[in-house]
Amino acid sequence: MTIAGSALVTGASRGLGAHISRRLAADGWPVAVNYRSDEAGAARVVADIEAAGGRAVAFRADVTDEDAVPAMVARVEAELGPVQALVANATGPQPLVAAEEVTWQHHLDQLLFFVKSPTLLMQAALPGMRRLGTGRIVHIGSDSFERALPGASAYNAAKGAQIGLARTWARELGRHGITVNVVAPGWIPVERHGDVTAEDSAGYLRDVPLGRMGTPQEIADVVAFVASDAARFITGERITVNGGHTID
Repeated sequence: MTIAGSALVTGASRGLGAHISRRLAADGWPVAVNYRSDEAGAARVVADIEAAGGRAVAFRADVTDEDAVPAMVARVEAELGPVQALVANATGPQPLVAAEEVTWQHHLDQLLFFVKSPTLLMQAALPGMRRLGTGRIVHIGSDSFERALPGASAYNAAKGAQIGLARTWARELGRHGITVNVVAPGWIPVERHGDVTAEDSAGYLRDVPLGRMGTPQEIADVVAFVASDAARFITGERITVNGGHTID
């Protein structure tokens, strides 16, 4: 696949999004680094990419807002070209709430990021992908769906809905040369997790066949693969990247 457009990564001022942005830029993608409030973080990611010889621009937008998303995509297209690779990475708070206390609002808070936002982004980017005759849509999922962690029912339900979106869109958009996949990390500590000690991770690691924690770069590598021409015949799939933690 010839890179004729740009890559848009949401929630890219830090964490997995920042690593994914840098990795895609290293592959030659002009990268739109989306952020909602961390302007300084987004600027650092852009500076890192430019220092490495790549091209990137930061774009501020709330990716759950129905007006902000198409406006952002229009700005990206004007500066970097049509969005050819869309990485829906942005997320919000993920509180643990007991089943007897979970509310519809808890569900809506998660669906905003894993159903509404990807839908808005896909619809805004789709005309450009159609013009190009190719595109890559990559959802960032989670292996929490299989692990069924107690207290995470709203989060896990939304992650399940995310899988349904990807599979259905893969069928609908394939005729336009667009692939749709989910990259589902295990627990990958990033800034929002704070300081993770060996004691914190010991229980988790007991069930990881590879015996170590994954890194953000390893997630970014898989996203870069799915966005590349090497993955041109892969669509509707969910690739779990967790060192074998959820092997049945």
